[in-house]
Amino acid sequence: MKKATAVMKKSDSGEGNEGASPSQLIDARIEELHDWRGEMLARVRMLIRQAEPAVVEEWKWRGVPVWERAGIICTGETYKSVVKLTFAKGASLADPSGLFNSSLDGNVRRAIDFHEGDEIDEEALKALIRSAVTLNTSTRPAGSRKKSSNA
Repeated sequence: MKKATAVMKKSDSGEGNEGASPSQLIDARIEELHDWRGEMLARVRMLIRQAEPAVVEEWKWRGVPVWERAGIICTGETYKSVVKLTFAKGASLADPSGLFNSSLDGNVRRAIDFHEGDEIDEEALKALIRSAVTLNTSTRPAGSRKKSSNA
């Protein structure tokens, strides 16, 4: 199966961003929002990077920021009234602080909807991100990509 490309085509956003890295595309998304959603997306991105310095940023599904480490940690979708952080394996994560407030009925994903003016429990969010990474790195099936042994 071919991995999603890091290059956004004109048809994906209506803009010419050929050759831009996923991180540059996320930067551009934050800039183009011009409101609280861009600020919120930038803030959760910073917290993800603090929680997991080895995170890999991707740009998938026609313009969705994705953060990965041994699999998808979470995605960062922006809508008119919400910034949604969706954890790919959220249903398998403990959430002692009760951050998950969306997509609670599914068997796999869980999400956090951030609205304008919401405060972020930064330590709880970073703990959730670390838990997602731990889950990803502990449940890799045999024959999957090898872990780096450069530790």
